[in-house]
Amino acid sequence: MKIIFTGGGTGGHILPIIAICREIRKNYQDHNLQFFYIGPKDDFDHILLNQEEIKVKHVLSGKIRRYLDWNAFYQNPLDILFKIPVGIIQAFFHIFFLAPDLIFSKGGFGSVQGAVAGWILRVPVFLHESDIRPGFANRFLSKLAREVFASFPNTEHFSSRKMILTGNPIRKEILQGSKEEAQSLFNLTRKKPVILVLGGSQGAQRINDKILENLSDLLKNFEIIHQCGGRNFKEVKAGAEVILTKELISSYHLFSFLNEEELKNAYAVCDVIISRAGSGTIFEIAAAGKPSILIPLPESAQNHQINNAYAYAERGAAIVLEENNFTSHFFSEKLKYLFFQSPGVTGEDKLQPSEKLQQMQEAAKEFAKPESAKVIASYLVEFLK
Repeated sequence: MKIIFTGGGTGGHILPIIAICREIRKNYQDHNLQFFYIGPKDDFDHILLNQEEIKVKHVLSGKIRRYLDWNAFYQNPLDILFKIPVGIIQAFFHIFFLAPDLIFSKGGFGSVQGAVAGWILRVPVFLHESDIRPGFANRFLSKLAREVFASFPNTEHFSSRKMILTGNPIRKEILQGSKEEAQSLFNLTRKKPVILVLGGSQGAQRINDKILENLSDLLKNFEIIHQCGGRNFKEVKAGAEVILTKELISSYHLFSFLNEEELKNAYAVCDVIISRAGSGTIFEIAAAGKPSILIPLPESAQNHQINNAYAYAERGAAIVLEENNFTSHFFSEKLKYLFFQSPGVTGEDKLQPSEKLQQMQEAAKEFAKPESAKVIASYLVEFLK
């Protein structure tokens, strides 16, 4: 069984592919499994995929920018007339010589070359859509795909005859952390509620800035695990060192990136998660059964993060805080709203989870689809039998 995966550009595309590969290996060991990935060059993705024994083939990739500025004016012709056609030709030869049984496209601009080349070579193409409002690339690729796996109910633009609701594939391993391991791993005091701040694989600079702006006040009430992104780590670390006092330093735990071991334990121990609203993160948060405050990226294509966030929040599992409302005071009040004051053993007031927080936790679990990767894996394998 030979499967080519394709997708493009971020951890949100790569991690679901890893989840599906793990499920196929776990449940279909009797098959001769060979996994390949065709997509744009990215060192971080390359490392993750190689760790999973997925052989990587890089191709040129481009995208169509539909906003009006000078960058789009110069880059669009280059991508349309050169990068995308050359990438399709590169993918064509890779697929021709690999002769896969099927192609699974995770979508995004980096998946177009592999999916189009596979369709030309009459290789069955399956597509997964992460967002409730698909981007241009996936709307186009859905016309070439046999089936479209959708993350959200009522996903827009796709034919209902092709669409199968599966949720977004997550790695089950991230649900296997423990509070005790987390306490040791992060050196937590656990005397206050624990807040997990996730910046995604690329980091989220504006979220980092607001956390730092309000850090002193936040740490009086909460213990924070903050994943700020590799590009931002030095700047955030320097900013935090200026703010932190001896009394507060033990409550702040800064990381550039959380590996799988760290992430699963962070999910286990935290009380609330602060995050952008990428589909992959939302489905991980839901599977972990954690309440969240989602701050959608306003520049996301087709406003997909805003749409994802509100679709999820409608279930009662999250609070959406759009970036233009993301002020230090408002953010702090939203957090405190999820907790109530109770007298501590020393007579001091302490924040405790409120009924609202518990309701959000239950709503997250009801929304979750932790078996998504297994469902997609079984569907692909059954197709090949």
